[in-house]
Amino acid sequence: MTGTHHGIVASSNKVEIRSLDFFYGKFHALKSVTMSVQQNMITALIGPSGCGKSTLLRCLNRMNDLIPGASAKGEVLLDGSDIYDPSIEVAELRKRVGMVFQRPNPFPLSIFSNVVYGLKVAGVRNAARLAEVAEQSLRAAWLWDLLKDKLDHSALELPMDQQQRLCVARLLAVQPEVILMDEPCSALDPIATMKIEELMLELKKNYTIVIVTHNMQQAARVSDLTGYMLLGEMIEFGDTNSLFTKPSKKLTEDYITGKYG
Repeated sequence: MTGTHHGIVASSNKVEIRSLDFFYGKFHALKSVTMSVQQNMITALIGPSGCGKSTLLRCLNRMNDLIPGASAKGEVLLDGSDIYDPSIEVAELRKRVGMVFQRPNPFPLSIFSNVVYGLKVAGVRNAARLAEVAEQSLRAAWLWDLLKDKLDHSALELPMDQQQRLCVARLLAVQPEVILMDEPCSALDPIATMKIEELMLELKKNYTIVIVTHNMQQAARVSDLTGYMLLGEMIEFGDTNSLFTKPSKKLTEDYITGKYG
């Protein structure tokens, strides 16, 4: 697949999902899903509620492991290594593949403590190093100029979109390779949503991003590749522009034109 509507040449696959089945107890939530996530691109997962988008997203950093009775079959390869291999250190995986949730979830700590939280957990104590990473991460999340004089303020005082960007900064501080975003704008107004979308486009220069969104316009605006899911199956996956303008499957077309649901 060479090039996308953002004029990028095809890059290497960062994540490969091969024949992935996922179960919550006996419920078959994902059915033989195969797709690849390309480096330094934004991949969107769309589809109606309950179609398996968030389940698929959470398979990419094994967040579903936390659910009793959950099990996976198939392969999820990160840089060619299967993340479901028993030898994989899950905490290390979640550092490489970080997640931003639907609602901002800053800790009830200062802005500074939020950003450097992961580093402190990892044992970094050097004050100059922590300050440097805090500034870099806040700059990358477009918050430094807004917050540099308020680093000791509570993160919970920030408006929602700044809280969400702070959660992005907290993630960037531990230097992930892949950023998963589970409907990161669903709690935000249109202007705040636009800021997060602009931020995503900036972040993809250095990171690989996978986003779940209910908002088809958002998928069309920001993503390079899109997967349409229905009832646990990947109905169609490909270049975003093509999928929205010339879908190859009737089911995709029905969803995009509003005939479904």
